[in-house]
Amino acid sequence: MDWRSIRVRVLKDVVRTQTRGRTRTASPKQVRGRHLAYAPKLDGAADPGEIVWTWVPYEEDARRGKDRPVLVVGRDGRELLGLMLSSNADREGQRGWLGLGVGSWDTENRPSWVRLDRVLAVPEHGIRREGAVLDRARFDLVADQLRREYHWR
Repeated sequence: MDWRSIRVRVLKDVVRTQTRGRTRTASPKQVRGRHLAYAPKLDGAADPGEIVWTWVPYEEDARRGKDRPVLVVGRDGRELLGLMLSSNADREGQRGWLGLGVGSWDTENRPSWVRLDRVLAVPEHGIRREGAVLDRARFDLVADQLRREYHWR
């Protein structure tokens, strides 16, 4: 075995280790078990219907990202399925974004939008903190849109 092949194998192991247990992204059509549920319980564990904070990778470079609010919409085994939120007003009217309005998850009381076309699979231990509970009416708007556009159940 030469040094080059050893270096390549070590680099692959490092990348695999660094990405294991991190938030992954997928299209809403790719997600298995696309079952929506509303079951918030402020008990320290993230549940569907809650907005939590977690690290979300940038689309253009998954090695980089930032902490942001995420609406939990379901579960796939030990991973939570979530949709990221944005307070960027440019999201208004953009395809794939749905307006949620103002909520307690944003300390500056800004309107928020939820991104429907990028699902986040977040390991349970990847949640930083619970932020708020989205009321049932707004959760149902999100769920209806996911059912209509992406065939969730």
